[in-house]
Amino acid sequence: MASSSLFLLQTVLTRRRDSNSRSQTIKSFFFLVPTTLALATSLLILLYISFTSNLFFIHPHRLHLTHPPIGPSIILENPPEISTLAPPEPVVKSRNGGVLGETDGQEKFKNRLASAGSYVNDEKKLFHDRDAFLDNYKEMNRSLKIYVYPHGRDDPFANVLLPVDFEPEGNYASESYFKKVLTRSHFITKDPSEANLFFLPFSIARLRHDPRVGIDGIQDFIRDYIFNISHQYSYWNRTGGADHFYVACHSIGRSAMDKAVEVKLNAIQVVCSSSYYLSSYVAHKDASLPQIWPRQGDPTNLARERTKLAFFAGSMNSPVREKLLQVWRNDAEISVRFGHLKTSYAEELLASKFCLHVKGFEVNTARIGDALYYGCVPLIIANHYDLPFQDILNWQSFSVVVATLDIPLLKKILKGISIEDYLVLQRNVLKVREHFQWHLSPVDHDAFYMVMYELWLRRSSLRFSAECDIWQVNMYDHGSEEVLQQLQSKGHFWYVKTGGTRLDAKT
Repeated sequence: MASSSLFLLQTVLTRRRDSNSRSQTIKSFFFLVPTTLALATSLLILLYISFTSNLFFIHPHRLHLTHPPIGPSIILENPPEISTLAPPEPVVKSRNGGVLGETDGQEKFKNRLASAGSYVNDEKKLFHDRDAFLDNYKEMNRSLKIYVYPHGRDDPFANVLLPVDFEPEGNYASESYFKKVLTRSHFITKDPSEANLFFLPFSIARLRHDPRVGIDGIQDFIRDYIFNISHQYSYWNRTGGADHFYVACHSIGRSAMDKAVEVKLNAIQVVCSSSYYLSSYVAHKDASLPQIWPRQGDPTNLARERTKLAFFAGSMNSPVREKLLQVWRNDAEISVRFGHLKTSYAEELLASKFCLHVKGFEVNTARIGDALYYGCVPLIIANHYDLPFQDILNWQSFSVVVATLDIPLLKKILKGISIEDYLVLQRNVLKVREHFQWHLSPVDHDAFYMVMYELWLRRSSLRFSAECDIWQVNMYDHGSEEVLQQLQSKGHFWYVKTGGTRLDAKT
């Protein structure tokens, strides 16, 4: 009897231990899995920050003045000289403990710079491939043709569809400048059959101020406009709008196409609000329009001594600017101002080595153009910004781009830039200024011609001949192989143009 009782007691205790063991295993599982996931997520976040920010590792800024060329490399035997403003020698104050670190005298530095030969002012450094640019630029001027949908002065919306009859001004002048100059240029053709591109001439900025339309009616206007031209003309339908483009600088333009999705997906959008973060903007298909406040002539004292490290002035309309103000409000070397300025805006830009472009409501503002005009090196704090002419110009040769996470480290980053590198940046700023200026009578390589070059790079990859079932595909465009496959599957005749060599084939 006793032995039976002991056996029963042992059995009960064993089962209880097994039950407790299983319970502990389950509890351990539900504790370890979330903890492991949390640690893994934290590690991934830290790795991302370490690769995209200087938060953990601060290195002296080094210029990367070369970049792999985009597209085919074309070498000219005797490339023509590009017209550039002959820059004055920048004056850098030489003093121990100065803004950019210790120097041993400006004269001694210049001698060392000349003898070392490491920082020669080479124009090619401003471009990813200067020779290819100049060669393609010449071809663009010779062959690019654009057809503008015609509208008369008696059109009810002539104020929206025709160029303005005055000189554009203000924050969004780039949109009006481009249309005004384009319609008087040699790129215009009256024959749509020879056009490479078709211009949709509506003005988002003027629609915004038209009491018949306003902000709430822009989407309906664009939808109706596309419907009308697609039924009145055949050009839109043959490519789905892929060889059409429009130009807009106001931020309202990013939602203007919401009721005309084919414009957003197919047409070339030349816009100031060029952010990778926006679903309405497609990099490489679309192009960034520089937002420039028009100014005539040049400042008289670009070669003056610049005593301030960095400067920003603007409204506090974004968390990024709020952070900037919070960190640097009372700093003696980084001047951050909101509201009324005691000295003129131009004077502040001329006195500063670096001028901040900080994301506001949108990634774009006119401050990059302002900085370049006044000879100040742009310091760009705007994540996901597809910078103007980025596939042509090497922005690292004349600006500094900083992640928004690095706002607390601005001074350390800027003081890590050597005096030699700063001089390269500032001299290149004086060279690149010409590409960010508008003229009513366009000047070679100015903002108008640079935008035209961007359009030339994006000219349509698909054209249809109404006379017969033939599609033409230009192999310089991305995605041409996919286009050919689609045409072959539909049984179309097609031919390929590769740099002047015509290869005929058919399915």
